[in-house]
Amino acid sequence: MRLTRFTHYSLRVLIYLGQNNQDRVTINQISEAYDISKNHLMKVVSNLTRLQFVSAQRGPGGGIQLNRLPEEIRLNEVIQGTEKHLDAVNPGSEKAITASNRMRAYLQHAMQAYLDALGCFTLADVLDTQSEATQILELSEKAA
Repeated sequence: MRLTRFTHYSLRVLIYLGQNNQDRVTINQISEAYDISKNHLMKVVSNLTRLQFVSAQRGPGGGIQLNRLPEEIRLNEVIQGTEKHLDAVNPGSEKAITASNRMRAYLQHAMQAYLDALGCFTLADVLDTQSEATQILELSEKAA
């Protein structure tokens, strides 16, 4: 599955905040670190705030920070909150069993398996180079 740029930026914001968990950071800092447009990041941060992954404070001394511990942020939650097209795969309410309806059901099943697999990983796993999940993934990459 290919993730949208919006989701990619959302994950980058969470990673940056996780790496700088002690302080509030500004959108400008993230923009400069990743060379991403401030306008795009404002939309991303607004969505992450709405989803309660991030807390934001305006004004002097303001900025953004994680609203939860990295161990509490599951990757599937982030993706479900940022990928708006995931709901488009839901099986229709049509009663007729057609090839099209069966295909939709198969795709929905595959999408759910994908999200379930990502639910096993947290932002903490992404941040920790010594995590068991990271070590497993690195072993599988070496075998490929």
